[in-house]
Amino acid sequence: MAAAEFSKVVQRARNAFKGGLTRNVDFRIQQLDNLQRMCVENEKQLTLAVQEDLAKPSQEASLYEVEFLLNDIRCMKQNIREWVKPETADKNLITILDETFVQSEPYGVVLVLGAWNYPIQLSLSPMVGAITAGNCCILKPSELAPKSAELIKELVPKYLDPECFHVVLGGPEETTELLKEEFDYIFYTGSTRVGQIVREAANKHLTPCTLELGGKTPVWLDDSVNMEVACRRLLWGKFINAGQTCVAPDYLLCTKGVQEKVLPAMKKVIKEYYGDNPKDSPDLGRVVNNRHFKRLLSLMKDGSIAVGGDHDESGNYIAPTIITDVKLNNPIMKEEIFGPLFPIVTVEGVDEAIDIINSKDKPLTLNIYSKKQKVIKKFLDNTSSGSVCVNDSIVNLSMVGVPRKYSFDTFSHKKAVLIRNYAMIGEKLGEARYPPYSPSNEKFLKKLLKKRPNLLPPHMDYVGVFIGGFLVALILKAILHFAGVKYF
Repeated sequence: MAAAEFSKVVQRARNAFKGGLTRNVDFRIQQLDNLQRMCVENEKQLTLAVQEDLAKPSQEASLYEVEFLLNDIRCMKQNIREWVKPETADKNLITILDETFVQSEPYGVVLVLGAWNYPIQLSLSPMVGAITAGNCCILKPSELAPKSAELIKELVPKYLDPECFHVVLGGPEETTELLKEEFDYIFYTGSTRVGQIVREAANKHLTPCTLELGGKTPVWLDDSVNMEVACRRLLWGKFINAGQTCVAPDYLLCTKGVQEKVLPAMKKVIKEYYGDNPKDSPDLGRVVNNRHFKRLLSLMKDGSIAVGGDHDESGNYIAPTIITDVKLNNPIMKEEIFGPLFPIVTVEGVDEAIDIINSKDKPLTLNIYSKKQKVIKKFLDNTSSGSVCVNDSIVNLSMVGVPRKYSFDTFSHKKAVLIRNYAMIGEKLGEARYPPYSPSNEKFLKKLLKKRPNLLPPHMDYVGVFIGGFLVALILKAILHFAGVKYF
């Protein structure tokens, strides 16, 4: 699509937003209903597109792409009327008789740049958040998952309002042109390198944006756990989608003693999952393209291959691979792996593991496999990460409501609102702010503005104002009397 066409699409969306249609909550719910129907009626097509792009197993494509998206939609529909309600805000003595609240309002026209590793979920789930918050949206799916992108482009106009919601396709050149347009918000999921480009483009228009970037997810594992159960959970999280998951375990930190116990358990679990020859397993995906395949092969040179290591360039196949004798300065420890390679770094104990985690960029998530509460608390208190999952991997993404509410909040501007009344007591309290200024008025205002526990509920109705006015006057008079201020 040419730059001129991008401009037309953005303008159409902006005109639609100015028309006010997306501010209507019933309209938003209708669009969510339509998107849900799109997923249900075309689940097989969506699943097949993902399988063609990534050779993703049918169960992974169905559960972690379509069903994950459907759960997002269901949650948004169940909660939208509550989320759009004004949120109560604290009052001070000056605003005690007034209405104070925070109102969520849409930004306007938002741009969502999807990712290739979960091409349905990571394109349409952010769009669900944008719709729920009342925005018009332009979606650009990743060109690295072309079948999924083309299918989204085909389906969305059939189900969603064609003026409010648009899908555009293209590679790096087209994305560069698209980013020259002015948006009200940009959401991008992907690599740090591209994230820097998106941020730079957003800065030209002072556009707020969310960058959900990859990182090295560390794992701590000690000998207090059931080793086989821990490995089943850990390696499931590592090898779904052939390791191409942004919150997949990236490297394991453990003592040498634990490594001796965990390697046989890992070998057993990998055989249980994928058989003697994982290449023939229908349950193991493939690396997205040859460029990433070659990148991963170069990382396999670090350390010693303890399990796996087989590969086939013709199908971008790499077996689930466990690598030992890895050093912190090896290339495999300097970048997000994003593939079926799992290095083990041995440490002396918890303190060294924490030091290693803190020496790197903050991860999207941290996995802790331990039954020791002191160990768990030590990691929670002394590391920083986007999320934490204890004694499992990736399952934290299924926490009901938490990510969905944050998605609504991400695409909402939080507007503080004060509605003042004309009650004489309020005006009397506020007179001290008017010129001519004086030291006594300044002292009086400082006492009024001082943060105190709320004296009245944040939402006092008008009847409450009249009924409570006399009581409030007495309370204020007493407070000011004991504060030494002679005003009444």
